[in-house]
Amino acid sequence: MSAGPVLVPDNLHRFPDLHPALSGQAAVVEASRCLFCFDAPCAVACPTHIDVPRFIKKIANGNLRGSALAILDANLLGLSCSRVCPVDVLCEGACVLHRYNEKPIQIGLLQRHAMEDFYERGAKLARVAREDRAGKIVCVGAGPSSLACAAELRLQGFAVTIIDKREFGGGLNTYGVAEYKLRPHDSLREVEFVRSLGVRMQQAEVGTSVMLSDLERDYDFVFLGLGLGVMQRMGIAGEDLHGVVDALRFIADYKTQMAISVGRRVVVIGAGNTAIDAANAARRLGAEEVHLVYRRGEAEMPAFDFEYEHAKAEGIQFHWQLLPVALLGAAGVVNGVACARVELGERDASGRRSPQPIEGSNFVIECDMVIPSLGQSRLTGLVEACPGIAVRDGCLVVDRATGQTGNPHYYAGGDCINGGREVVDAVADGKRAALAITRELDSRRDQAWRI
Repeated sequence: MSAGPVLVPDNLHRFPDLHPALSGQAAVVEASRCLFCFDAPCAVACPTHIDVPRFIKKIANGNLRGSALAILDANLLGLSCSRVCPVDVLCEGACVLHRYNEKPIQIGLLQRHAMEDFYERGAKLARVAREDRAGKIVCVGAGPSSLACAAELRLQGFAVTIIDKREFGGGLNTYGVAEYKLRPHDSLREVEFVRSLGVRMQQAEVGTSVMLSDLERDYDFVFLGLGLGVMQRMGIAGEDLHGVVDALRFIADYKTQMAISVGRRVVVIGAGNTAIDAANAARRLGAEEVHLVYRRGEAEMPAFDFEYEHAKAEGIQFHWQLLPVALLGAAGVVNGVACARVELGERDASGRRSPQPIEGSNFVIECDMVIPSLGQSRLTGLVEACPGIAVRDGCLVVDRATGQTGNPHYYAGGDCINGGREVVDAVADGKRAALAITRELDSRRDQAWRI
C-alpha cells in the first residue's frame, strides 16, 4: 500500500475544521472543569472505554504524552475517533455536568489535543511489541477494525499482515469521512503508526488475486474487516447518466483527486450522515444550491441531529416526503430529478412508516448533478464458501464477546458485522477480536507445553 494521497491544497480553505482545535491554554482550562468522576459515565459510554478522567487529568497537569498514552491504552485509533465520534451521543452526552445544566466537558477536543501532540512528537508508544511469539494472523481490509486488531496483535508479539485492495489504507477514514471532520493526512498518520509497530501491509484483492482458502492455509487466524460494499442503486431510470455520482465516490474523489467538478445545482438523495456529508461538501466546493431529498419525514431522518443542524447552517435545503421516481437528462447528462410527493403509512415493526406516492403529485427538481446516498450494499459473497460462517440480515454473525464467527478460524468486526456504525465501534470490535485471538494462541501454546 502507498503512503497515502496528498491533500489537495485548494481544499484547505474550503474545509476548515468543523470544530477548531483547542490552544494549549484553552485545553488546560477546559480540562480543569472536569469533575474526574470515580464512576466516569463518559468512559462507560465510550465503546472502547477510554479512561476519560485519567487522560483529562493529565492534560490539566500538563502531561500531554501521558494523556495520549492513556487514550492509546484503550483505543489505538484515538486521533481519528477524536475527530469523527458523535461525542454528543456518546461520552459528552453522558457527562454529569448535564445534570447541573452546565456545558459538558469538551472530551472530543481534549482527546484530539493530546493525540495531535502525540503525532507531532513522533508517535512513539511507551509499551512496545513483545518478543516475537508463534502465531500468524491476517486481517482482510485496512479499515479501522482491521487496523485496531492488527496493532493490538502486533503489540502482543504476533506476526500480522493487513491485505486491502485499495491503494491507500484507512478504509472509510481515508476515503469516506467528510474532510471537515477528518483529513486523509490524519487518517494516514494512524495507518503509518500501525505499520511502524511492525504490521505488514499488502495491496491485493481477496477473492480475486488472493483466495480466502489460501489465507486459511497460510495463517493461524483470519480477521475479516470487510466493511461494506458500494452504494445501493435506486432502481429508477437515469441512474447511469453523466453527473450522477454516489455519495461515497463523490467524497473519495474530492479527498484524493487534484480536481473535481461540482454542479451549480446539486440534488442529494437520502438523509443519513453520509448524505449530509456529501451535501455539505458540494456546497463548500462551489454549488450554488444543494437540495437534499428524503422519502420520509424529518422525524425519520437517520442522520444525527447535530449533523442536521450543521447542514442547515451550511445552507442545505431539505425536502421531506419526496420520492425520486426517475432521473432526467439530455444528451446523456442529468438535468433533473422527477419526484412524487408521498404520504406516510402506519409504522412497521421497526418503527418506520412506509411512503405511499400521491397520485398526480409528480414534479421536477432541475439540477446538473445528483448524488444518491441510499446506504451501502453488504459484502457477504466473499464468505459464502467458508463453512460455519453464518450471515443474518446481510451481516456476518459473530460471538459479540470475542468476534469469532461460527468457523473458529475466522473472526470479524466493524461494518460487516453491524451493518454500518461508528468508527469507534469498529475499533472496539478489532481490539476485542485481537485479545480473543491472543487468548486462543496462548491456550494452544500451553497445551503444547503440557504435551
